[in-house]
Amino acid sequence: MKLRVLGSSGGIGGSLRTTSYLIDDDILIDAGTGVGELTLEEMSRIRHVFLTHTHLDHIACLPLMVDSMFPTIKVPIVIHAQAETIAVLKEHIFNWHVWPDFATLPSDVNPVMLYEIQEPGEVCEIDGRRFEMIAVNHIVPTVGYRIETESGVIAFSGDTTTNDNFWERLNAHERLDHLIVEAAFVNALEELSLKSRHYCPRLLAEDLKKLEHRPTIYLTHNKPAVESEILAECRADIPGRELLPLTGGMVIEV
Repeated sequence: MKLRVLGSSGGIGGSLRTTSYLIDDDILIDAGTGVGELTLEEMSRIRHVFLTHTHLDHIACLPLMVDSMFPTIKVPIVIHAQAETIAVLKEHIFNWHVWPDFATLPSDVNPVMLYEIQEPGEVCEIDGRRFEMIAVNHIVPTVGYRIETESGVIAFSGDTTTNDNFWERLNAHERLDHLIVEAAFVNALEELSLKSRHYCPRLLAEDLKKLEHRPTIYLTHNKPAVESEILAECRADIPGRELLPLTGGMVIEV
């Protein structure tokens, strides 16, 4: 399995793109502005999108992607998400006011986009890749994912702050090779981290003590212009762990 980072920033500007990861060539995790890095041919291969939550930096390019692919889609794109997430998409995005309802186009019986509800704790398997949805602690209903194949395991925290469930679910399995975890703010903004339910380095350091595995850890969702400061604080607060910045264009293979 190969994970290609299309976008990993907490904002935009210059080369920065927001969260989206391409699994092999047919699955997206989130659909932030990083989707714009794909060619139309690459987009045409996508069959599934797993969403963590409905904040704009994680869904901004979903409507545009489906629209761009519309003339050539022969098999519907399946949107996997919690019921609450799908309800927001239907009411506020694909509602004909903000964007066309591609779940009814070109017709109700032959749509180019399908919704599939997945709830935390459930596992969806696609061609030998198992996507376990894990509830986390963010300002709206949000999940992370544990992705398992015969060759290895990658986990993604989604947007979250201090919680037990994510770490307990990872510890419940024997293997974890790579962990992508958010660290949005510097420690000086810990109060803001708590209000918006994101990690800063100190909060992340406390939660990582709960993890029994020793994966390679990639830091994502940094706010623009403070990436190096967040990395330095994480390395100071989290000694003994392998910490790497996640950047657009990176490829993680298991």
